[in-house]
Amino acid sequence: MFKFITTRPLWVNILAGIALMVIIFFLFVLSLQWLTNHNESSTVPYVMGKSYDEAEKILNKAGFEVVIQDSVYTDTTKPLTVLKQVPEGDELVKNNRTVYLTINRAVAPPVEMPNIVGYSFRSAEMALKTAGLKVGDTIFKPDFARNSVLEQLFNGTAIKQGTKIPMGSRIDLVLGNGIGDREFIVPQLIGKTYCDALAELEANGLGLGVVIADGISDTCNAYIYWQSPERYDEDKKFRRIRSGQLMDIKLQTERPAIDSAKAIMPPVPADE
Repeated sequence: MFKFITTRPLWVNILAGIALMVIIFFLFVLSLQWLTNHNESSTVPYVMGKSYDEAEKILNKAGFEVVIQDSVYTDTTKPLTVLKQVPEGDELVKNNRTVYLTINRAVAPPVEMPNIVGYSFRSAEMALKTAGLKVGDTIFKPDFARNSVLEQLFNGTAIKQGTKIPMGSRIDLVLGNGIGDREFIVPQLIGKTYCDALAELEANGLGLGVVIADGISDTCNAYIYWQSPERYDEDKKFRRIRSGQLMDIKLQTERPAIDSAKAIMPPVPADE
């Protein structure tokens, strides 16, 4: 074979090589149509918003393969609904191409509850949105911190920071509505237990400020022996307080002796 090549003139070998390359090139070009299915294309069906099973049937019937590319979660869409497709619907592509789908998760992923107590309503709303949660009902309670979050509730129960709950859950907020216009006599807390006094304060739209309970383990059943503001002033007249204000107290384990003179309630003015 090599003798055949070497015995012929060089220019003949060069021409033969060129001719061989031209033949190979034309064969390659002619085969492209067969290899790439040239001029054979189909329109991708639009399956956005359909369930995955329905979308798969439609695409397979049209001659496309289906692959789930990703899954995300949104509580405004039914589970396993197609949220995105690539190529997009009504796009003209070659036959037998794969269509990649992004679907909505069947189960909401868990997220951690942030601590938003003390936040303003707007800040709490942003914090919940960042955590993948939503603001539910807003409940107003007398408190001097107007529009500040006093409690965070999930399904009617207080929820602690870090608790795992489904993404998209609604968190109810108890907000302060500022100091109210309703003015009334300062309640008498001395001699009452902490829990009894707390119930009375809440019923009157008041809150607890500073609570001093040195060395007391059972706070609920401890007795109040000091309060501020006091019920009476130096002239033995009623002091007044407004809903939303706070009262400070001190606790002890023994029930305090109550001055009988102070325990007798002076006549209530006519406006009461």
